[in-house]
Amino acid sequence: MTTPEKEREFKFTFDDFNFLRKLSNEHSGIQVPDERFDMFYSRLSKRVRKLGFSNFKEYCRYLENYPDEEFTEFINAITTNLTSFFRENGHFDYLQRVVIPELLVKNKSSRKIRIWSAGCSTGEEPYSLAITLMENVPADWDIKILATDLDTNVLQAGIDGIYAAERTKGVSEERIKRWFMRGKSTQSGQVKMRSQLQQIIQFKQLNLMKEWPMKNRFDFIFCRNVLIYFDRETKVTLAKRYAQMLVDKGWLFIGHSESLTQLSTEFELVGSTSYRKK
Repeated sequence: MTTPEKEREFKFTFDDFNFLRKLSNEHSGIQVPDERFDMFYSRLSKRVRKLGFSNFKEYCRYLENYPDEEFTEFINAITTNLTSFFRENGHFDYLQRVVIPELLVKNKSSRKIRIWSAGCSTGEEPYSLAITLMENVPADWDIKILATDLDTNVLQAGIDGIYAAERTKGVSEERIKRWFMRGKSTQSGQVKMRSQLQQIIQFKQLNLMKEWPMKNRFDFIFCRNVLIYFDRETKVTLAKRYAQMLVDKGWLFIGHSESLTQLSTEFELVGSTSYRKK
């Protein structure tokens, strides 16, 4: 483990680290291990520098005294956002083979499908969901995707729908031509999501530890690589809340390094990290 005495631009002690990770945990429920000491320093030193402080103790005092001014920036800085289009592609295959055909029968009268992408990061996941649905659901159906994240910066990236072209690596050329617009001139090297995808996705800031304002239930939920950040008690609580937000026999998809085994009796495993509400 890195020691706090290591020479740095700003003095950063374990007391500072403990204050900051306690604040993060109280707000978001995220567990921060000792190994994140260096990560906290590198992410937050930019804020210390920008605010003109000479050390982290001053930054901690500022956060304590002026939370309304700084807290969002603090959370945005320490949130890890790693994603890509059609990441963990087996889930999208399962949607196409199993979930969508069943929903086309189950929801035939309403012709509606409702999805939640929880922890959507910069938006690649909800756009991948939108592509999968629009390729496999009749055009006259009403599809809505709610995409939420704690980090307001990454949500803006999703709203803008503009990505470096290299982020589409692994996406078929056929899909790129159909769903992505390639930038020209000063936008060369970038792609923009087509408007018909953006129109069915609503990006919203949401803290999973707080009240969930959604009133209607979802046909399926993607909450991948989010549970790994929480302790067991929080995972159990989240699993119950997800079950409450799903329609009968709705699906929950979690990350490939995650499991609901011994956490929930309300779901049954139906595929690789794919669960169904009992």
